[in-house]
Amino acid sequence: MTRLLLAGATGLVGGEALALALRDERVTHVVAPTRRPLAPHSKLLNPIVDPGNLPLDADWWTADGGLCAIGTTRAKTPSAAAYRAIDFDYALAIATRIREGGAPRFALTSSMGANAQSRFFYTRIKGELEEAVAQLDFPSLTIIRPGFIGGNRKESRPIEQFMNRFLRIADPLMPAVARISPSSTISALLIDAAIAGTLGNHRINSAAIARSSRTAAVSE
Repeated sequence: MTRLLLAGATGLVGGEALALALRDERVTHVVAPTRRPLAPHSKLLNPIVDPGNLPLDADWWTADGGLCAIGTTRAKTPSAAAYRAIDFDYALAIATRIREGGAPRFALTSSMGANAQSRFFYTRIKGELEEAVAQLDFPSLTIIRPGFIGGNRKESRPIEQFMNRFLRIADPLMPAVARISPSSTISALLIDAAIAGTLGNHRINSAAIARSSRTAAVSE
């Protein structure tokens, strides 16, 4: 059975991944460090942490698999330094400690177009994080690169709501790489990779996410 450590459980993708993990019979325990408390569950350990001062000597870091769905937006975090502190520094610190805790499998949510040499700040940070996590030498590393993430967000984001509606209407005409990446599909891919990821480094792009989403819809 599997003990998972999940970072980013209060976000859209991370929240859905947490719900999936708690329902999954393969998972015995989920450790989800957050800044604010989560709803209690018999399988859940929820350490309350300060992202700038992680308790690196805590005994809950040991896991069979880890996954990271940490991320913010420039609208919520307009400072470039604060943005990098969350999307790069905090995410890498979590991944590093998970690896030091012995986890052989790790799954990371990145972004379409991630490239450490990108001219664009967002995709450059994601690319730098991918490269840094790869240096941790997880026996099994899965990096998921979604496009526009669709799902039911708790907070109101008018521009994203408009894009979500537009892309849903245009979906039949769009190439797979440009289609919405459903948060439910991303979270399922993260969980499967953290539980049963195969040896090696794997990347799942937005086209593969779209195909996986359609396959899941047909099988329901």
